[in-house]
Amino acid sequence: MSVVPLAEILSDAFDKRYGVPAINVFNDLTLEAVLAAAVERSSPVIVQTSVKTVKSIGSDVLYAMWTSMTAGIEVPVTLHLDHCPDRAVISECLERGWNSVLFDASRLPVQENMRQTIEVVAEARRFGAHVEGEIESITGVEDGIGSDEKAQQQELEVTLDFLRNTKVDVFAPAIGNAHGSYKTEPVLDFDRVSEIVEAYPLPIALHGGSGLSDEQFHNLIARGCAKVNISTALKEKYMKSNLVFLESAASKQKWDPPSLFTSVRQDVIDLAGSFMTLFGSAGRAG
Repeated sequence: MSVVPLAEILSDAFDKRYGVPAINVFNDLTLEAVLAAAVERSSPVIVQTSVKTVKSIGSDVLYAMWTSMTAGIEVPVTLHLDHCPDRAVISECLERGWNSVLFDASRLPVQENMRQTIEVVAEARRFGAHVEGEIESITGVEDGIGSDEKAQQQELEVTLDFLRNTKVDVFAPAIGNAHGSYKTEPVLDFDRVSEIVEAYPLPIALHGGSGLSDEQFHNLIARGCAKVNISTALKEKYMKSNLVFLESAASKQKWDPPSLFTSVRQDVIDLAGSFMTLFGSAGRAG
């Protein structure tokens, strides 16, 4: 088990039609808690870091945390760089030891996106790493990357041309999903996932997972969404858990940081574990 390539985790999930949570962490507590949840639920997990997190903590420190916390871990885990338009940051993370990257060139024309993605795939292969590709922006801003403009879908043949030429390992299409909290119930294009998978079988990444219904998750996972991204839900849980504990501490005038960390950690474990159960990855690590 231990740290494995992204494709190894996703190939089983794609073949057996379950989803693996790809959870964005942003400090040592959330990293450790997400890994603890994976061990507790006997689930594979994809740990994601945003460009903002890499820059705020530093790739050396962040990767040292990762290697320390995954040493001897008995479930399959992998480290992924989420939405990164910056080739320099991609190179930095690959050199440090990240297992996969999402090269987000969705703001570029498709042909230029494809040209650069081919280069990123070749670079990643030199490190034994994998690449997630994207040709359409996912609506919403996450950690300073993205746009609130509605994402435009490309024709199927354009998508297939991109996949055949780049040979990315996982693909993130726009299907009406969005980053952040949904203000209204999203109208999802379920059939688009099926059309892509039927024409070019590869794992699909579902972005904007926080806030979808159980039924929507199950429908999309059954169609081939093997990687299910969770970011906003964890951020909200982390912040609100801190807030609740600190309000209680203020009322009691009892200030004990370790108790705060223990309380928040358990809330993060419970949230991450609930997604592992919901997506069907719990119990798959054996």
